[in-house]
Amino acid sequence: MKSQRMLALVGVAALAVSLSACAADDSPSSTSSATSGGEIVFGLDEDSTGPGASYATIAGKTIRMAVNEINAAGGIGGKKIRIVVGNDESDPTKTPTVVRKLVDDGAQVLLLDTGSGAVLQGKSVVKQAAIPAIAPTAVTTSVALAPDNEFTYMLANGVDQFAKAYCGAMQKEGHKSIAVLSDASPAINNINKLIIPILQGCVKVLAQETAPVDVADLTAQVARIKESGPDAVLVSSLGGNFEVLAQNTLFQQMPGVRRFSLASIGNQPDSWSRVDKGALADVVYMGALDKGNPKTAELTKKLKKLNGNDYRLTAYDAQAYDSVYLMKQAIEAAGGADNPTAVRDQLNKISGYKASFGQAGFTLSFSADKHGGADGLCGLVLSGFDKNNQPTGAWPEYQVPCKTN
Repeated sequence: MKSQRMLALVGVAALAVSLSACAADDSPSSTSSATSGGEIVFGLDEDSTGPGASYATIAGKTIRMAVNEINAAGGIGGKKIRIVVGNDESDPTKTPTVVRKLVDDGAQVLLLDTGSGAVLQGKSVVKQAAIPAIAPTAVTTSVALAPDNEFTYMLANGVDQFAKAYCGAMQKEGHKSIAVLSDASPAINNINKLIIPILQGCVKVLAQETAPVDVADLTAQVARIKESGPDAVLVSSLGGNFEVLAQNTLFQQMPGVRRFSLASIGNQPDSWSRVDKGALADVVYMGALDKGNPKTAELTKKLKKLNGNDYRLTAYDAQAYDSVYLMKQAIEAAGGADNPTAVRDQLNKISGYKASFGQAGFTLSFSADKHGGADGLCGLVLSGFDKNNQPTGAWPEYQVPCKTN
């Protein structure tokens, strides 16, 4: 009996060790161990519960798909990728701690899949750690600019360029004035500081209304916007429930008025069915996807095979996928991930990478002086919806010219 009890205890201990090892492959960083010599560790700061979760989880899922794809093909230089995960909830006050924890857990490169405002607060820690980091979904231009940008990169066109596209669209339709309805998240606050001054150069901003991300009623804010009498309305939000509520309320109180939106609503398919039928027909958003881009078509095929034929590709998917493969390219060129500075130097040499988003032919390039990957404005694709709240693709009325900014 004594020997049987000993065997049982040994079996339980072995099972516990086995389960712990499996969990470390993709678990919160607090449970992960430091890297061993036989793997490459990607640190993923993923907002899975905060205001950016509506898009960060989309990107996070595709990051994992890309890593699995690379591992199935033999990894990078024969080494498999392991992901350690943290969650800063898009809260800039939490980002430095989360990034430090990822580094302590062995991360050799970082993917900052969180709000732009949070990424900005993480840059100094990234610089101190001297580990290359890509922010897949960041759209605040200052993410890629000094100070503290030596190891931090972004892919998408910045919101200052969004503003140029919106100005072109508004002028095309003859709008002279707009109002802005925003959530109160730090990321959107930073975006508005960039985008609104540019918009004021082409239209008059009559009203700016703000509400908490978890607001339950926007009737009062929209009533004030309506009273100001704008030709159009810009919804500036992280998406999710706030944008659904904003679009429904604007549709009910201001039917027929043109609405412009940041990328959020067009890149969050789960939101479309929660918006009143026909409420998105007057919305133009920054979709960043063009059916004529062969790289977009290729990624769409992969994601449909994995997630089912009803899966709708988003810009978040494309930017996440490209981020992983850009890191792979730099690590391969550096001869591995053991020297993060060498990986950073190889990122700075990437040129003409064909992106999975943007107009056909859109490319990404980095250099020591260019940490924003977008080569010109071709990463921007204004897009629309039909009366069934389904995306119709590139908006036929206006597209930003494909040229350098």
